[in-house]
Amino acid sequence: MADPTQQIANDYELLYVKARALGFTEAEIAVLPSVKDLHRKSSNKILPALCVLLLLFGAAVAFGCAYGVQRLRDSPDDFKLLAKKMGYTAEDRCFLENYEFIADMMRPVVNCDICRNVSSVGRVGSLSQDIFMEKYAFTGTPLVVTDAMANWTASKHFSFDYFKKLYGKDSPNVRGGGGEECQFFPYQTNFQTLGDVFRMSKERRSGVKGKPWYIGWSNCDTRVANELRKHYAKPYFLPDDVESSKTDWIFMGSPGYGANMHIDAVGRVSWQAQVLGEKVWVLVPPPECYYECSHARHDVLLRTGDMLVVDTNKWFHETKVTSKDISMTIGSEFE
Repeated sequence: MADPTQQIANDYELLYVKARALGFTEAEIAVLPSVKDLHRKSSNKILPALCVLLLLFGAAVAFGCAYGVQRLRDSPDDFKLLAKKMGYTAEDRCFLENYEFIADMMRPVVNCDICRNVSSVGRVGSLSQDIFMEKYAFTGTPLVVTDAMANWTASKHFSFDYFKKLYGKDSPNVRGGGGEECQFFPYQTNFQTLGDVFRMSKERRSGVKGKPWYIGWSNCDTRVANELRKHYAKPYFLPDDVESSKTDWIFMGSPGYGANMHIDAVGRVSWQAQVLGEKVWVLVPPPECYYECSHARHDVLLRTGDMLVVDTNKWFHETKVTSKDISMTIGSEFE
């Protein structure tokens, strides 16, 4: 297995060389706050070598994503030509792959009140808006609402074939490459687009034959969104002044598979509605809360009709489909 620290070092060196080729100066790189802070700490020998390397790479990722693309757009023609030869365009989001574990390390520190008094994840019905806002909405305390989908028709209509027919062949979600609003998460599969998913065999999609699968995507097709929302609505426990995201997420997969342990960076709390099948969520407090929270893990079973409200930006989480049939979840964020 390759040394991950050496890989990071190699990637940073490659980014540095390409950034210099695009016209960035030593001074421009040196004045980045993350780099300046890194130099200060490393000179005092406070950080071990690995932390220095990780911080440097974190600064490089921020440099490549937040600053590098804009600089490319504003660069003289000769730099743009050089960038084009290296395969970069002004539409590229980053010069380097965004390592997930780096993002996890760079996230804000979490207030451990989210888990300090949580011995188990509660299950409630007939939840009033006042109670929800007071105890759950933005406190970080996860909750399962058992009747949130009582008036929805999604469970009666949604299926693999329904989505395949609804999206068709020309949807930006199916074609792929639709940008930030059309994200696709293959997780541990070899799918590249939603179109790849819809082309799999009936045996594999049901989990009878072939490799198990689990994927997710953000719906960026307005036509599809308008049709889907005929079958679900804003949860009843959310007050009118609480705004929901315009983009909804869909996750589905076969028995025995799911998303690996991770933490999100979407910035808002979400509800996750289990439309079909069953799925177990494993919620784990962040490392800084290890000594603050007595329960280090919560296994939460969602059955068809259950809805989980959780801040996935603060709780590490993984999922696994436990039903015999396909699992399907609709998710959205609110603030």
